[in-house]
Amino acid sequence: MKPSDIQSAAAILWQSWGDAVCINELPAVCRPADRAEGYAIQAELARLSGQAVAGWKIAATSLAGQAHIGVDGPLAGRLLANRTLHATETNAPIAVSLQGNRMRVAEAEFAFRFGRALPKRPEEYRLDEVLSAVATLHPAIEIPDSRYEDFVRVGAPQLIADNACACWFVLGHATTADWRHINLAEHAVTAYCNGSEAATGSGTNVLGDPRWALTWIANELSRYGDGLRVGDIVTTGTCIKPVAITEGDQLRADFGVVGEIAVACV
Repeated sequence: MKPSDIQSAAAILWQSWGDAVCINELPAVCRPADRAEGYAIQAELARLSGQAVAGWKIAATSLAGQAHIGVDGPLAGRLLANRTLHATETNAPIAVSLQGNRMRVAEAEFAFRFGRALPKRPEEYRLDEVLSAVATLHPAIEIPDSRYEDFVRVGAPQLIADNACACWFVLGHATTADWRHINLAEHAVTAYCNGSEAATGSGTNVLGDPRWALTWIANELSRYGDGLRVGDIVTTGTCIKPVAITEGDQLRADFGVVGEIAVACV
């Protein structure tokens, strides 16, 4: 793609986001044909937003998540700083606006904060290298959305361009549990909506293990970007089937000894 095509695609998506309207798909002249072009548009979209990048999300790490957006593998997206919310000292529910949101689902996710950078390099990162660079583990909730009318149909490159369906992200407190000795693949996660159990799952739904998903994104960003920076947050994908939400709902994600996080939909 020409730089002008990348800029045009990003401008269309950013205007769609700002106006809370959907498009069918990007025009053919500026439609990404592969992941590399999708990530180039995504980078320009982040630049247009004027926001810092707080970290990264991984979309479609579970079969349910892949089916939800019509892809057969994971996608990386940027967490924009103004849409990254943090738990309060009291861990009270964090208010999240659903205005303009069409997906209207919430996802319970393991998130990791990096204490050491993993820069771009020719050879792939190993699991042990990635984990050694992590500083803290957090419970998290993501509320995704898409700027496409039919997001199941447009395909991975266009979804990547659309920031991998990023919208709101809520980060819980760093766990005090000895998480490095917890089997995160088997670790249970339960979501409650308005006090009633809404979904259960475990880390195995996240590419088999959230730590494997973390290694996947380290290599994806090494291949298509500049790698991971010190302080980056990475949320690794939903452990549960996405829970339908609407205004007035309160959703709480319980990660057992790892902690919990709650949102109030407004």
